[in-house]
Amino acid sequence: MFSINTAAPTGLTASMQCRPHNMIRAPHASVRVICGSLNGSAATYPAPGLEVEKEKLEKAQVTERSPVSILTLADRMRFGGLIKDKLAYKECFVVRSYEVGSNKSATMETILNLIQETSCNHAHSWGWSKEGEFPTLPSMNKYQLIWVNYQMHVEMNEYPGRGNVVEMEHWCEPEGRTAARFDYIIKNLSTGEVIGRATSKWLMLNKVTRKPQIIKNQVRDEFLAFCSKSSRLAFAKENNRGLEKIPRLDEPAEYSRLSLLPRRSDLNMNSHVNSITYFSLLLESMPQDIIDNYQLHSITIDYRHDCQFDDSLDSYTSTEIEKEDLNGFSNDLCLLNSNPNHGRYRQFLHSLELSATRQETNRGRTIWRKH
Repeated sequence: MFSINTAAPTGLTASMQCRPHNMIRAPHASVRVICGSLNGSAATYPAPGLEVEKEKLEKAQVTERSPVSILTLADRMRFGGLIKDKLAYKECFVVRSYEVGSNKSATMETILNLIQETSCNHAHSWGWSKEGEFPTLPSMNKYQLIWVNYQMHVEMNEYPGRGNVVEMEHWCEPEGRTAARFDYIIKNLSTGEVIGRATSKWLMLNKVTRKPQIIKNQVRDEFLAFCSKSSRLAFAKENNRGLEKIPRLDEPAEYSRLSLLPRRSDLNMNSHVNSITYFSLLLESMPQDIIDNYQLHSITIDYRHDCQFDDSLDSYTSTEIEKEDLNGFSNDLCLLNSNPNHGRYRQFLHSLELSATRQETNRGRTIWRKH
């Protein structure tokens, strides 16, 4: 256990003993970690041992916590805050025991959850929403608008293990007249190496009609205030295979899992099936020999239709055959030969459909790297 003493707004004090889930540990208890500030007074606590050097941890800290007037206890406990003139956000997370798989590394579901958490915390730091709510701009509430994720692309060159600290950097930019793009850089805090990148596209919908909505000038102006003034991409356009169209699977699919049901625990705060659940269901039809002998290097998911809690879903997977090479991928994927389905890498197409109507809820493409 360790103690935390923080300055607090008038009428609110915080002095307690606790163990936050994202506490960064070190081999020596002499290091003290600064976690943001409130009215000019830093909240500090001793770290009982760090796996990273003190200077690397200090480098990861930020100078701006949040523009909101009153910070919650959760705000103070986060290892994150605004950077780059408040137009980007960084946060550090410790990988926990229940976030790793049988190979003792974090799963892709863990990475997707960290991406979602970082996005929400970033928007919350702008004052977009209250704790316990998905973020929306004040002007979006006025016009009953919501953000909906319609595409996600993630590449992982290395997965962190239990106890590793990952640094998530996040920023956003407008994408056309109805959408926005959120980008992410994922680093191993101990080594400083980039271990992953991600980009996602979000569509603005009318909350009532569920139809795409052209972003109104008031909403656009409010959103642009939080965006980078010059375009910045997690993936260079010429190297971003997430931009490629995912074709519909030819029938019959090579592999399938039928009549899958979302669980109650898969519902999010809006009582919709969580977007990460669709990814998990897509992979239910993956052949077991790929799961056992390969590691998921990249995934691209298109979100085409939502489903309800009691909908039955069918998952389909087939090996993708393509003539061109995969030179668009970063790092060691550039070494691929002209056939990705032999040797070290395997590429697959996926489809998730409503069992009753055969309507597609998702399409996906994955690339797997041999252990």
